[in-house]
Amino acid sequence: MATSHFSATVPRPTTRRSATTCSPSAFFLSAPKHIPKASSSPPLKVQKTLKWVVRQRNIAQEQSPPKPTTFDAQELVDFLYEDLPHLFDDQGIDPKAYDDRVKFRDPITKQDSIGGYLFNIGMLRTLFRPDFLLHWVKQTGPYEITTRWTMVMRFLLLPWKPELVFTGTSVMGINPETKKFCSHVDYWDSIENNDYFSVEGLLYVVKQLRYYKTPDLETPKYQILKKTADYEVRSYDPFIVVETNGDKLSGSSGFNSVAGYIFGKNSSAEKIPMTTPVFTQAFDSEISKVSIQIVLPSGKDLSSLPAPNQAELNLRKVEGGIAAVSKFSGKPVEDIVREKEKALRSNLIRDGLKPKAGCVLARYNDPGRTWSFTM
Repeated sequence: MATSHFSATVPRPTTRRSATTCSPSAFFLSAPKHIPKASSSPPLKVQKTLKWVVRQRNIAQEQSPPKPTTFDAQELVDFLYEDLPHLFDDQGIDPKAYDDRVKFRDPITKQDSIGGYLFNIGMLRTLFRPDFLLHWVKQTGPYEITTRWTMVMRFLLLPWKPELVFTGTSVMGINPETKKFCSHVDYWDSIENNDYFSVEGLLYVVKQLRYYKTPDLETPKYQILKKTADYEVRSYDPFIVVETNGDKLSGSSGFNSVAGYIFGKNSSAEKIPMTTPVFTQAFDSEISKVSIQIVLPSGKDLSSLPAPNQAELNLRKVEGGIAAVSKFSGKPVEDIVREKEKALRSNLIRDGLKPKAGCVLARYNDPGRTWSFTM
């Protein structure tokens, strides 16, 4: 997988999406069965009647001022910050904040009642055990609130328990009379057609169910901020690596030296648990300088780690930050890695992001023990 780093600011999509403002009732005017022939002017009696109706209407308007078209939604914004993190835990969301006939839509699911809405949440919790991360909540219209979120799930019915990742926004409509949520429409970042029923959305779900193998080892911690059809945007926590000079992105030169450090070839002969992935990092656009790195366990810090026995080895703290990531399978030969890096960089520039020079290749599997198509 190739990554490029860029500014920590991730812009929102420019496409305007809005939920339909809900109304407690609606009426329809039907066409009259017979339309009489119009005359040039109404009779005198009708004119007097019209003047009386207009006068009465003006009086009524003075006595009953129009209802305000907006209201302060900050209370609901604060409520969502507190309530939505419980979407899939034992506490759950508060159903009293929703109209009984709340309309829920995402690209492959729709519900038209609070009962169906809660049933859908319960089904996801049973089959996928989702982790839900709320990024922000904002008022985006007079009767509209938008949230941005990440949801990571594992499909428990398949033996390899594949991970499914969804990021996007939810546009929530507010009933002006009840001040409750009357609609909830999800938009996924990874697809273009977010209308129900989206074949593109279904194919995106099926694609994530494929078989692949990742070692059950500690890896640097990160949060997925956004997942498009072409890449992920991640926020990494700091981590420590042992590193030495490499020869190329897909190369293994220097690996035996960094692996020897964690296997006990250090100042205290301490054996350090293996982690994943193995990084090879290029620091410039020409990929002329490459470092090969092994991530050290998160319980370690620079002051507690033994010193390397070899002068060419270095311990370094990586400060983390924002990275864009493109995942791919197969053996990462140099031509493929370079092609993936160029495609990732091109996609970021297309979407208005500014990738930094250099990139990182992260290899998660032992090439001698893993089928190439599952790597």
